[in-house]
Amino acid sequence: MAVDDVPASDSTAFGQLTTAHVADALVRLGLPVRCAPPGVRPLLPGRRVAGPARPVRHSGSVDVFLEALTLARPGEVLVVDNGGRDDEACVGDLVALEVAQAGLAAIVIWGLHRDTAELREIGLPVFSAGSLPTGPLRLDPQAPEALVSARLGSHLVTVDDLVLADDDGIVLVPRAAADEVAGVAAGIRNTERRQAERMRGGTSLREQTRFAAYLDDRDTTGLTFRQHLRRLGGAVEE
Repeated sequence: MAVDDVPASDSTAFGQLTTAHVADALVRLGLPVRCAPPGVRPLLPGRRVAGPARPVRHSGSVDVFLEALTLARPGEVLVVDNGGRDDEACVGDLVALEVAQAGLAAIVIWGLHRDTAELREIGLPVFSAGSLPTGPLRLDPQAPEALVSARLGSHLVTVDDLVLADDDGIVLVPRAAADEVAGVAAGIRNTERRQAERMRGGTSLREQTRFAAYLDDRDTTGLTFRQHLRRLGGAVEE
């Protein structure tokens, strides 16, 4: 389920926002910017996803995914923590079909997938660190927190997070701050669109940001470019 199809929830407001807009909004609000490792990429480009996190920790068997889906709700994003392992794939076509039939929006994997051709045919957005033919050759004890939290790199993901994903990657947003973040991100998007439109009309970014005046202020007062932009309502860095 792509972002335009997510049911009305705290993710709806992110439907027309990119992860870049949202990351800049988090910076502006002084909130932590939590992104998946840059190697976690979309299998199907051009898809935007937004939904509440459904975390799960893989330990060598698909049963933990099936258990997670008994708790999941339509529109959520299955976030799979396989510790970033590069020696096994932990999600394949059967898991993706089950996730799609449960109505979830996407799968995000800190690890690898397999059955690439089948996953493309299924069409569910999948974000992973790559593919490998072999599945797990191990069966570890299931962690007590296996259905409670997951990690994406150094960041902890829980059901209190929203997962936003597109071609730039994945960013996490606290659900408690979702409305505020979405509002600021929309303002940044609108400003950037106006700036781009004016640039196409011949007004350079330096002109729009009064860059010459900024250089004078910087040399005399120590003003930073970000402070200067905030005075003008610009959005280049935020």
